[in-house]
Amino acid sequence: MSTTGKVITWTSVIVVLALAGFIFFKFCFVYSEGVNEGDINYFQKEGFLFKTYEGKMIQTGLKSSKNQGAIQSNEFKFSVVDERVARKIEEGSNTGVKLHWKRYLGTLPWRGNSQFIVDSIYSTNSAARVVTPIPVTVE
Repeated sequence: MSTTGKVITWTSVIVVLALAGFIFFKFCFVYSEGVNEGDINYFQKEGFLFKTYEGKMIQTGLKSSKNQGAIQSNEFKFSVVDERVARKIEEGSNTGVKLHWKRYLGTLPWRGNSQFIVDSIYSTNSAARVVTPIPVTVE
C-alpha cells in the first residue's frame, strides 16, 4: 500500500470514529437526570411519522422574570417514549405527579421533541384536588 493510501485510510478511520463519538454523545449519552414535580398542563400524542407523547408540566413555586415585579410559573416540557408511563401520566393528569427524566443533548424523531425524556413516575397524589369557589359579592 502506498503512503497516500495509508494516509487516506487513517484519515477515514479517524473521521468515522470522530463522527461515531459525536453521534453517541449528541443522541445517546445521558447528560443529566432528575425529578420534577407539578401538575400536568397538557399531555398528548403527536407527530406525523413518529407518534410520541409530548407534555408540559406546571411546577409549583414561582420564578421571577427579567422584569421586576413580573411573576410567571415554571414550565417543564417533556417527551415520553414508553406506553406504560404515558398511561400512568394520563391517569394522574388531574393530580400532582413526580416524574423522573433523563436529558439528552439532542433529540431524535422517534424519541420526541424534547431533550427531556420521562422514563418513570415516582408518585402521584391519589386524592383528586378539590377546587373551592371564591364567593362573589355584588354590591
